[in-house]
Amino acid sequence: MDGSIQIYHGTGRGKTTAALGLGIRAAGQGKQVIMVQFLKGKHSNTVDFLKKLEPELQIFRFERESCNFSDLSPEEQREQLDNIQTALFYTKKVLGTGQCDMLILDEIFGLIDYGIIDAGGLKELVLSGGDSMDIILTGRNLPEGFMEIADCVYNISTEKEAGDAVILP
Repeated sequence: MDGSIQIYHGTGRGKTTAALGLGIRAAGQGKQVIMVQFLKGKHSNTVDFLKKLEPELQIFRFERESCNFSDLSPEEQREQLDNIQTALFYTKKVLGTGQCDMLILDEIFGLIDYGIIDAGGLKELVLSGGDSMDIILTGRNLPEGFMEIADCVYNISTEKEAGDAVILP
């Protein structure tokens, strides 16, 4: 199996949804998928629902707070940094052991935006995954140097938004 690096970035909604769609498709094909989410709140009804897809699709959030990183006080952010470091260590372990067919690093580029990791360190981490694993990265801003290492890069932008979208039955 040949692995790939795919990137979903931009200011529009749907980056996580697109990555998750690929993960669900891969899990449906009998592949092992791991998603590590960064800088997201602790709880989500969507994550609870997706637990039904385990063990083929596993989602990990290491943050303990119920709100987003940017909404935390400086003291709470320092505490969250420990949890984020744990998530990065777990990511490195998954990449090193090849324990899945697809690894989704959701909102990983936000770590660069907040100065938690530098682009070079993240690039090195991603490239340590070998050639057999598909790696999907998401985040608002595309860091310099990632266009060159990616097989596919998608810029998700909003052309029109009229409040919250309604999902029809």
